[in-house]
Amino acid sequence: MKHVPLTPTLTPTLTLAALALAGPALAHPVTVQSCDREITFDAPPERAASNDVNLTEMMLVLGLTDRMVGYTGISGWNKLDAEMRAGVAELPELSERYPSREVLIGADLDFWFAGWNYGMRVGGEVTPETLAPFGIAVYELTESCIHIMDRERVAIDDMFTDIRNLGAIFGEDARAEELIAGWQAELDEIAETIPDTDPLRVFVYDSGEDTPFTAGRFAMPTAMIEAAGGRNIMDDVDSSWTRVAWEPVVERNPEVVIIVNYGEVTAEQKIDFMRSNPAFAGIDAVVNDRFVVLEYVEATPGPRNIRAIRALADAFWQD
Repeated sequence: MKHVPLTPTLTPTLTLAALALAGPALAHPVTVQSCDREITFDAPPERAASNDVNLTEMMLVLGLTDRMVGYTGISGWNKLDAEMRAGVAELPELSERYPSREVLIGADLDFWFAGWNYGMRVGGEVTPETLAPFGIAVYELTESCIHIMDRERVAIDDMFTDIRNLGAIFGEDARAEELIAGWQAELDEIAETIPDTDPLRVFVYDSGEDTPFTAGRFAMPTAMIEAAGGRNIMDDVDSSWTRVAWEPVVERNPEVVIIVNYGEVTAEQKIDFMRSNPAFAGIDAVVNDRFVVLEYVEATPGPRNIRAIRALADAFWQD
């Protein structure tokens, strides 16, 4: 269990102005659940970093830039867009891909927001256990917990949980609740636009030609597709992001294909691959040219999930 050193005890002579300035620390110590661990923070972290574009954006929307010393694992996969580039302009990228333990220790971190297959690998050199002796607390992305423990399902609430926990860790609870309330209101509005009919069959195409990398039962797009009135045709695959064969994709005949856009292969190239391959010629989505492009930061857990769900709902039911 990670403990950050306690802040000094408040004395009765402290003024109301000083109390207001000390507001975030007054809520501490706080304990949050991170996958199968409980972590206690005696004070908000002061030298934080995050891995991947979606986790970094969670930190940004909570206004935590001034408590960050950098980020990791973004430019190596060409995941920065104009919106994110502006948000991290003042922060250095500590590692273009997954960081080594030495990189994180060398940056003198006291907190790292990462996840399993979002900066950490099971059995790898960078894990909560290997970083703890160096005073680096790790909060794990909820969606990624499936790699180390059993979970019942994935839900949009997983992203809310991460925002709420980050808010508690950094003393930004009010900001976190404000964001969540706004997103929930948007989800309620979107739900009212979904027709009462059978869900559309949807396939998520991330990458790969010989075998496609896609979203299984425990990946965030499954919950996003359901919120938009569809069903992930791979929702019986008991995994998160994973590889499957093309044969079941063809057999299950998706009506819509979601293209995840990032990396060296563009979304248009992925669409052209599916359009030009004779094996996919009979798939409804190809026949009717029903492709929806989501940026990586929209398809993985983060603040842009909600507007991405609205975009999916519009694309699913525009007719």
